[in-house]
Amino acid sequence: MKITFLGTGAAPSCPLPFCMCEFCRVARERGGQNLRKRSSAIINDDLLIDMGPDIMPAASSYGKSIADVRYLLQTHSHSDHFDPQILTTRAPEYMGVNTPMLQIHASTGTLEKMAEMVRSEGYVKNFLDARDQLRMNLQVFPVKPLQSFKMGCYQVTAFPSDHDRSVESLLWAITQADFTLFYGTDTDLIPEDTWKGFKEKKLKFNIVVLDHTYGPGADGSGHLNAMRFLQQVQRMRAEALLGVDARVLATHISHEGNLLHDELSQYAKKFGYEIAYDGLVVD
Repeated sequence: MKITFLGTGAAPSCPLPFCMCEFCRVARERGGQNLRKRSSAIINDDLLIDMGPDIMPAASSYGKSIADVRYLLQTHSHSDHFDPQILTTRAPEYMGVNTPMLQIHASTGTLEKMAEMVRSEGYVKNFLDARDQLRMNLQVFPVKPLQSFKMGCYQVTAFPSDHDRSVESLLWAITQADFTLFYGTDTDLIPEDTWKGFKEKKLKFNIVVLDHTYGPGADGSGHLNAMRFLQQVQRMRAEALLGVDARVLATHISHEGNLLHDELSQYAKKFGYEIAYDGLVVD
C-alpha cells in the first residue's frame, strides 16, 4: 500500500490567508513543508480519500492523476473536504472523454449534502438519481457506521466520528492484503462505538493518520489538539491496536497553537509520532 498525502492542512489551509500571526508570517517565509493544502490522500493510484478543493494542483505536483481514481471514500461534506465543482466535471457538458467509472462511498447524510452542493453548480440535478449516475459514469454507495465492505482489492470499514453529526461524518479503516491504514480526520475524541468496533472487527493498524488540528498551545471543539491526539494514540497502544513498527502520523494541521513543521516534528518525535506534510509518500 502506498499513501500519498495530497494535503495536510485544516479548513483555511496553512498559513491562514489573511493572518499575520508569528506562525503564519514565518510559514510564508520558510515555505516548503510549512505550506499545507486542505487534507486529502490517495491510496496507491486508485483510491481517493476526500475530493477536496486542492486535489488537482496537489495531484499534479506529486505525480498523481485524479483520472486514475476508481474509488472515493468521503469522510464528510464540509467544503474543505469536498469540492462539488470537481465532481461536476464528470457531467457530459464538460466534454470529458472516456471518463472512467467512479465508486463513491459515504454516509447517507454526507451524500445528501454532496448532492445539494453539486446541484448548485447547475449541471447535475441529483447525482444520487440513477439517471445522473449513468450520465456521470458513477456508482454511489451509502455507508452506515461500523459497516464493512469490499471495494476492489480493499476491505473497508466505516467508523463514527466525533465531528459534524448532522452529516454523519465517518472515519475509515482500509486493508489491502495484510496491511491496514486507519484514516481519522476530522474528529475530536474517538467515539466509544468506534473503539468497540476496532475490537469487534479484530483490527490492528500498521499506519494511523489522525486529526491534529490544534497544537500544544490551543484547543477547540470538533477536532483533536495535541494533548487529546496523544491520549488517543496511547489508548491504541494500550489496547494493542497498533501493529509491529506501526507509524502514527498527524494531519489536518491549523495555525492555532501548532509549531512550524520542523519544530512540530521535534515535539512529535518525543511522543513517538510523526507530522505528515504535503507530498509525503508512505510506502
